[in-house]
Amino acid sequence: MSRYAPSLLPANSSPLEKALDLGLGRLLDRVAPPFPGLMNPLRTPVEFLPYLAADRGVSEWNADASEAEKRLTVELSWQIQRQAGTPKALSHAVESLGFTPNIMAWYQQRPQALPYTFDVQAIVGASWSSGDHNRLIRRINAAKSERDQATITIVYPLAGGLSLSSAVHAPLCEGELSLGGALPELVLGTRLNSAGVAQYYTINDYDLRAQP
Repeated sequence: MSRYAPSLLPANSSPLEKALDLGLGRLLDRVAPPFPGLMNPLRTPVEFLPYLAADRGVSEWNADASEAEKRLTVELSWQIQRQAGTPKALSHAVESLGFTPNIMAWYQQRPQALPYTFDVQAIVGASWSSGDHNRLIRRINAAKSERDQATITIVYPLAGGLSLSSAVHAPLCEGELSLGGALPELVLGTRLNSAGVAQYYTINDYDLRAQP
């Protein structure tokens, strides 16, 4: 007895239609289903990542970014959207660019800062490029609540300590402040003066609501 094959054809379909339905069904059975690996940002083909990012509502996307960053951006997109407006979402926004976050809300700072403000420290590695500061601003702006204002500081790891770079109301500037030991507790809203000779692309004391 032949195995019954389910079909959507009507009862009055012709033998040719039934044969085509049966033959195409067997051909489709040979195709390995792409799910769930296709929807997994860590396993999907790199060519499919832009479509998966669009499906998950990723608002900031760089086609020239590394494959690792693209996969991380898509992987964290749902967590950022589910937890938007919380420190966890801000941490994920920084992590999605491959940076190490350190988030401090106004009530966690000593002395306390102005209500509904927070400090975002992004510890970057060797992969930092000149356009990443604007990308970081857009991702923080998408993850924070509308009422909040942010101070963003880029921290560069150096031999023997950390380098904290800052700029006020400008996306680019020259400035470096070398720090020893662990990341200190600072009032990051304070305007820091230029104290070094190397040029860095930095962002600090940025009012994200003023960004386009």
